[in-house]
Amino acid sequence: MYSRKVRLLLVEDSPSDVWLVREAFRLAYLPAEVTVARDGVEATDYLHRVQTETADLPDLVLLDLNLPRKNGREVLAEIKASPGLQPIPIFVLSSSDAEDDMREVYALNACCFMTKPSSLPGYVEMVHGLKKFWLSGLALRQTA
Repeated sequence: MYSRKVRLLLVEDSPSDVWLVREAFRLAYLPAEVTVARDGVEATDYLHRVQTETADLPDLVLLDLNLPRKNGREVLAEIKASPGLQPIPIFVLSSSDAEDDMREVYALNACCFMTKPSSLPGYVEMVHGLKKFWLSGLALRQTA
C-alpha cells in the first residue's frame, strides 16, 4: 500500500511508551521510520534542523503533552508558528483526558487529541485509526 515508510517523529520521554508505539506500528503492518525525541527541546531542535537541511519533514508527529524541558503545548505552539513546519499533522497523546487539555491543544491547531491507550492492543487500534483516517491520503500522494 505504501511505497515508502511513514516518517514519524515520536516525542515521548517514556521508554515503555516508545516501545509500545514502535510495536503497534509493526503489528499494524504499517512500516514506519520512527525518530524519537525524548523531550520538547530535542523535538523542536530536530524539526528546525531537518527544515534548514531541506530534508524530508516527518509525515506526522505523535506528541506527548507532559514532557521535560519544554512541554507538549510549547512544542505544538512553536511548530504551528513556523510556516515551514505548520503543515505537519500533530497528534497529541496524553495520559490526561481533561477537557481543558483537549480544548487547549485544539486551539493550538493539533489535528487530534488522544488519551494514551493502556495496552498494546489499544496502541495497535490507534495506529489502525491513523492508517485509515490520516495516512490513506499519504499513500495517494506517494502514487501520484
